[in-house]
Amino acid sequence: MEHQGILVVVSGFSGAGKGTLMKELLKRYDNYALSVSATTRQPREGEKDGEAYFFVSKEQFQQMIEEHKLVEYAQYVNHYYGTPKEYVQQKMAEGKDVILEIEIQGALKVKKRFPEALLLFVTPPSAEELRRRLIGRGTETIEVINARLLRAAEEASGMEAYDYLLINDDIDRCVEEMHQLIKLQHRRTAYHLDFLSRMRDELCHLDENNK
Repeated sequence: MEHQGILVVVSGFSGAGKGTLMKELLKRYDNYALSVSATTRQPREGEKDGEAYFFVSKEQFQQMIEEHKLVEYAQYVNHYYGTPKEYVQQKMAEGKDVILEIEIQGALKVKKRFPEALLLFVTPPSAEELRRRLIGRGTETIEVINARLLRAAEEASGMEAYDYLLINDDIDRCVEEMHQLIKLQHRRTAYHLDFLSRMRDELCHLDENNK
């Protein structure tokens, strides 16, 4: 296979602007595929099944776990989220770089199963900006917002596990930074083992001929 897509995991605090970042990245470049997660939470206004998420019941989600149909799954604010395996594998085989927008729990599970995956963490420039963005969405009660801020404080201890940090204070710059980091990841030796093996063989052959 000439070109195999890579796996990119994007996490960040709820309200950091991950969704906007992903939409802009996919609009500008055609070599990406955004994995659609399955979730047991209810759709927000305007969200369609199969686009924002696959909305399933807890019983359906449990069945997906038992049948090993998920790359990873995690619980977040009383709901389950998971990444369907078939879509990810199909798109990577097509040469697409597949982006998983998932929580820290799931990201660390993916890293264990796929050590070559690129992990990016998105954060606003300050905690106060995060709070302002959450309130500004106008989609959740103050109780849910406070729960998300509490969760963010817990998640902050896991940021060091990621390969790169993206501070989302300017969407255009942040999109370009993400794109460049993914391009750079393609050059890692782990993705070119066949080439490295062939190069070693050719060099050994040249050395033998020169003796």
